[in-house]
Amino acid sequence: MKVLFIYPSADSQLGFNYGVAHMAAILKRAGHEVAFWQLCEDIEPLPTETQFVERIVRERPDVLAFSVVTNQWAYTQRLASWARPHFSIPFVIGGVHALVSIEEVLKTGLFDYAFRGECENAFLEFIDRMQHGESVRTVPNLAYLETSGNCGLRIPDCGAAHGAGPQSEIRNSKSEIRINPVGPLPELTRLPLKDYESMDFQRMIDAKDGWVGLMASRGCPFSCTYCFNHVMVETYKQDLQCSFKELNYIRRFTVEQVIEEIRYLLGHYRNIRTFIFDDDLFTFDKAYVKEFCRAYRKVAEIPFVVNAHVGFFDDECAADLARAGCKIVKFGVESGSEKVRRTILNRHMSNESIVEAIAAVARHGMHSSVFIIIGFPHEGREDVFDTIRLLGRARPGRFRWTYFFPFPGTKSHQISVQGGFIDFDRMQQLQNFTDQSCLEFGAEHNFLLKKVGRIMPWFVNAFSDLPVADFYRNKVDELLAMDESEWERASPALLDEDKAYSQRHSEQGLSHYAVKYNRFMGVISDYFLNER
Repeated sequence: MKVLFIYPSADSQLGFNYGVAHMAAILKRAGHEVAFWQLCEDIEPLPTETQFVERIVRERPDVLAFSVVTNQWAYTQRLASWARPHFSIPFVIGGVHALVSIEEVLKTGLFDYAFRGECENAFLEFIDRMQHGESVRTVPNLAYLETSGNCGLRIPDCGAAHGAGPQSEIRNSKSEIRINPVGPLPELTRLPLKDYESMDFQRMIDAKDGWVGLMASRGCPFSCTYCFNHVMVETYKQDLQCSFKELNYIRRFTVEQVIEEIRYLLGHYRNIRTFIFDDDLFTFDKAYVKEFCRAYRKVAEIPFVVNAHVGFFDDECAADLARAGCKIVKFGVESGSEKVRRTILNRHMSNESIVEAIAAVARHGMHSSVFIIIGFPHEGREDVFDTIRLLGRARPGRFRWTYFFPFPGTKSHQISVQGGFIDFDRMQQLQNFTDQSCLEFGAEHNFLLKKVGRIMPWFVNAFSDLPVADFYRNKVDELLAMDESEWERASPALLDEDKAYSQRHSEQGLSHYAVKYNRFMGVISDYFLNER
């Protein structure tokens, strides 16, 4: 059978879908065909309705499989509604949004089946059963609409390019949702090498300027309220009736497997400039980090980037990474308010530990990067400025900021709903987290978040001990004093002004943060000037 994977990434950063890449490799190993289409403006313009349908006709898949995150759900519904009248093949959906909103997804009538969790093994079983005309109703991780007098099996018909076909009748019948328990988590060391060929990987490398993503592990030991990890863990613990320890949620590829994958990529693709490890927490196991760093130095000279946690990072870890060629160490800080981190985010670390971790990175000649979120439920003006002040004090190499998004199914979503913060209409329309918040705080705080979110580096400069602090403090005071009409006139030119100020300060040799690489990242001039 042939599966066409659709990965919507409209108005979002171009990213690599690790789960689909593994599923594609597993399907191909079993003799099936695979095609992959990522819809992202960084690769090519988004398709029109006609172009979308015509591409599917050309591919002639037996199954159309969507992989979806929540902020792409509205766009995914549009895509599925475009294709649904033209094809009687099964429409399948997976990804994070299917895990947390399974009933909502199936009730649209746009999808015949939905998968929850990590589905490499389950999806292969599903496709194999489809190929042999067998019932799929007992496949693990699967959810579907079961209609009266129907066994839950959909009959593939890839030749039906016109007309709704028999599935339209099924969706219009009386039905109820069946949700099967998830199966055991995949053993990573048994997975084949990801199917880079189907992903048109060279094109992705070029679009990302040589930055290539890797994952050495899956899982995270923490239960941050805004993250899906606790949803995944609770789903698997409940369905498998096991403890967190028995679940074996944190899994790793062997160092040898990771190194072999790096060798493969360097041998088969051009223009790779940096490897970026997208593991939730690369530094969790110090012995693993040491082993990897020793091995990496023997096979690659290009720099790499890792995610760390301030509680699992010290000078010894920093030294190992630096010797191996690590370029950037990234930390999830989220808020500079210890109160917000403790009471809203379930992140129990001190500002002192954050400052020290960032300092350890600098001591070993690496570049630090922190993730920042503004607009949390119950976050006040001083909490926002606590975040700004912490950045100004800690002086990371760069920081990336977004607005908080309350993912359905997470504890932070419950907190947001209970507090009456969510504007659900606005939430439905958002495709990213960088342009605006979907929470409602009242006019004054909404306006503050809009200003900070537009040009955060100016605020960080203003509340730092950098030599440009006074200059930017005056600029920030001007922004804060603006009313709505003044802001609407000034806002569109701020990024151009930032470039001009940065050029002037650079010529004067004054360290400062400026918007670089994308519109929601502030980078210290010491780095981007040296990079030239």
